[in-house]
Amino acid sequence: MKSTEETRKYVETCLATFWQNIFQVETDFLVSHLKGSRDILSVGCGPAMIEGKLSKLGFNVTGLDISAEALKCAPDGVRTFAGRAEDMPFSDAGFDAVIYVASLQFIEDYKKALKRSVNVLRPEGKIIAMLLNPESDFFKKMRLEPDSYVNFIRHTNLNEIENFMSELFSIQTEYILGIEGEKIFESNDPRKAVLYVINGRKNEPAGMRNEP
Repeated sequence: MKSTEETRKYVETCLATFWQNIFQVETDFLVSHLKGSRDILSVGCGPAMIEGKLSKLGFNVTGLDISAEALKCAPDGVRTFAGRAEDMPFSDAGFDAVIYVASLQFIEDYKKALKRSVNVLRPEGKIIAMLLNPESDFFKKMRLEPDSYVNFIRHTNLNEIENFMSELFSIQTEYILGIEGEKIFESNDPRKAVLYVINGRKNEPAGMRNEP
């Protein structure tokens, strides 16, 4: 968990124009894929800057993070809970969508977290996992910086994550968000796109499906 000083430095970094521009691109993407959803759970939300933007746009957002210090910086419009993603303290079928904004790969047991996500989603509920793309030039550059947050990443095998998610959700995937220096642009090039996004919808139990 982050200390008060680490959290302060992290928040200062997030407030920089460069990162705010990235957060806006991510927010716009989320809004376009969350149509029809109202109650949103963001897992690993940190200081909940993107979640604050979603809240202002009318979504009912709940943020979960392991760092109570980070959550102290969350906007008033976001309901927050401190805890592990693997043990998320929510009732079943309480959310229309669960989002992981560059957080899933940092969770110790991401498979358990995803299984819990299935439980807290309502029928036909959505999941959006924004994953850092280890093959991107930006990621490789960040890896070389000793203080970079990407050095805390636990899971870099995107195929493994995608395969597991496909067991729980009906999924679609795409690369988004190219970064070169301070330049931010649209890209589906695996070498330039910083994010690999997995969009999914909760699979219905076999007995609930409409058979032909």
